[in-house]
Amino acid sequence: MPLPDLTVPRRFCGPPSSGNGGWSAGALAAYVDGPAVAVSLLAPPPLDAPMTVGAEGDGVVASQDGRPVLRAEPFPGDLAVVAWVPVEEARGAQASYAGLESHPFPTCFSCGTGRDDGLRIFPGRVADQEGGARVAATWTPDASVAETLAATTWAALDCVGGWAGDLEERLMVLARMTARVDLLPEVGAEHVVVGLGRRTEGRKTFTASALYDADGRLLGSAEHLWIAVDPAAFS
Repeated sequence: MPLPDLTVPRRFCGPPSSGNGGWSAGALAAYVDGPAVAVSLLAPPPLDAPMTVGAEGDGVVASQDGRPVLRAEPFPGDLAVVAWVPVEEARGAQASYAGLESHPFPTCFSCGTGRDDGLRIFPGRVADQEGGARVAATWTPDASVAETLAATTWAALDCVGGWAGDLEERLMVLARMTARVDLLPEVGAEHVVVGLGRRTEGRKTFTASALYDADGRLLGSAEHLWIAVDPAAFS
């Protein structure tokens, strides 16, 4: 039986003309069985345009006009653990969010400063973890994301990683995201999102993130691979 098409609604953009990487990855991850799923972003996800989804091995590929855009597959390994930050500390860190001064994609559904209808996750610096830079913010899911909560949770776990990396120094886009969401966040409740910078290798930056409830219970974890790109590509 054919799999249903995947469409990224315009609300869930990252850059103005393409899907937020985390939301798009999370939407495709729903087609794959397994507690953890790895999604590679092969091209900018189109907005308001259906992508054909087909099986590939034990995973799936979303394509537009025959061109692969996203590939998802089960991930059998463990994910990095990013330590919890208390709600009050995460809330206070938001004032130091670097994106308030300069933001490469203010339209971003997850972390954009120009989006009243976005998640408005604004992570600021907190104490390092084992030498890695760490950022944290609070997030309260509202009723408008209740029907897309799984993909939206991936979006919440997405950009916080980039801000823990070197997004302030160079423009990066998400190339691969691996996530495990054991419990979906509660709509209307305050949560904590934490990001961790892990390492940089040439154009590649590796980060991790975690989503906690207000009591410090881990709901989901993610790891990311980011690729530095020429800003002219988005001008």
